Amino acid sequence: MSAVPPPPAAPSPRLRLEAVDLARGLALLAMFVFHFAYDLSYFGLIETHVPSEPGWRLFARLIAGSFLTLVGISLVLATRNGLNRHAFLKRLAMVAGAATLVTLATFFAMPRSFIFFGILHHVALGSVLALPFLRLPVAAVAVAAVIAFALPVLVAHPLLDEPWLAWLGFSRDPIMTADFVPVFPWFGCVLSGMVLARLALPRLSGSRLAAWRPASLPARIIVWGGRHSLLVYLVHQPVFIGALMLALQLSPSPPASQERGFMLSCQSSCAAGPLGAEACERLCVCTADSLKREGLWATTLADRLDEAGRGRVTELAQACLRPAAPR
Repeated sequence: MSAVPPPPAAPSPRLRLEAVDLARGLALLAMFVFHFAYDLSYFGLIETHVPSEPGWRLFARLIAGSFLTLVGISLVLATRNGLNRHAFLKRLAMVAGAATLVTLATFFAMPRSFIFFGILHHVALGSVLALPFLRLPVAAVAVAAVIAFALPVLVAHPLLDEPWLAWLGFSRDPIMTADFVPVFPWFGCVLSGMVLARLALPRLSGSRLAAWRPASLPARIIVWGGRHSLLVYLVHQPVFIGALMLALQLSPSPPASQERGFMLSCQSSCAAGPLGAEACERLCVCTADSLKREGLWATTLADRLDEAGRGRVTELAQACLRPAAPR
């Protein structure tokens, strides 16, 4: 009597990589650090003026790049068994709705620097723009990523300086907004994440990375945050700002720092001239960066510049003024 063949094995459910949620959760923690420091600076509670500090600005760019790289990785992983249109469109609607909410909230809260194209806007648009690249060879996607990174340097045209095209990332004019993640060069991060995921995907089956699960409570909390990153993103800043405003009600605000005083004085002086608020913001940040590079920052804050030093400060400010001046 011949043996009855076993029934075919049921297809394995779509595997969710906890390690990707962990990476996204760690990126959220880094974002918490930056935004809390930004809020402390905004309320004058720390010495550093975070928006103009090169180290903090680099930190912010690394955080944005990590999120967008994870968008590309997640898109490849989510579509490895085919595109689930319903799930994709549902997620897209949630992100686009959240981006709209951020724009509306910041428009009323800070109309001069509201967020018109921030990280959520890029995640929504980038997810759609990345769909055609799912069918291209990995090498072609890698080349497209390099092109995306290079385009802002290679492309220049007066038409692209128009405010309504600023979201593309080609404008040379100063842009004053609390969060700006234009299509280029940042779409290169999404494409880079797709390349990484497609190269790693064949090696994931049976790997320790695929089998990893959080064991400790902190790891489980971070993974949970990474899995619900959109909700965490929308909630964290109102919590931070509310807590700081409550703290300021309970205790008086300390006097403004020298660095913050420099930025406020610079922007106030600039506003008296022909430049607009956006150009003044960019000019003062550029001047502060130049003073730090030249080793004149501490001396300027302490008002100990000699005649040669004051002349050099004027030269640096004029060098920053030229690209910021209206054409």
